[in-house]
Amino acid sequence: MRINRFSVVTLALWAAAATAQYAFNPPDWVEVKAPSPPAFATDQLIPIDMPNYVTLDVGIDPATVVVGTDGVVRYVVVMRNGSGSTNAAYEGIRCTTDEVKTYARTNSAGEWVPIAAPRWRSITDNLPSKHAFAIARQGACNTHLSSGLDGTLKALRKNQRVAR
Repeated sequence: MRINRFSVVTLALWAAAATAQYAFNPPDWVEVKAPSPPAFATDQLIPIDMPNYVTLDVGIDPATVVVGTDGVVRYVVVMRNGSGSTNAAYEGIRCTTDEVKTYARTNSAGEWVPIAAPRWRSITDNLPSKHAFAIARQGACNTHLSSGLDGTLKALRKNQRVAR
């Protein structure tokens, strides 16, 4: 059997990709216990650029952004509608798998209500607002890896849009 260079290069690239996937997404990965939802402020939000069909203003409180030892980027995202009503969620993005988990949401009194059984779901799920996808792509994740706290905040600020 004759093997050409293209086959060898293809095989080498495939092996490298599989090795990298294993290194960045080890099968024994364990999420650390998420801290309680942090207090947040709305006066210093970093705006997140959302698609035109999204009528909410979305932003992240930079004081709440934490990159855990498990690689999960946790943050408070604040969503404000045209009438000024504000909601917030405490979430985490696992960059290596493009997944998001919501740990808690605020109620109408602005108090945190923990999610009973939070679960990881794809950031590309067909949800009403794809803010987690936008947050990941605008700074929280860099080629499926967390950019670290400083890198994440710098990228989010660099990619911020002008408020509507």
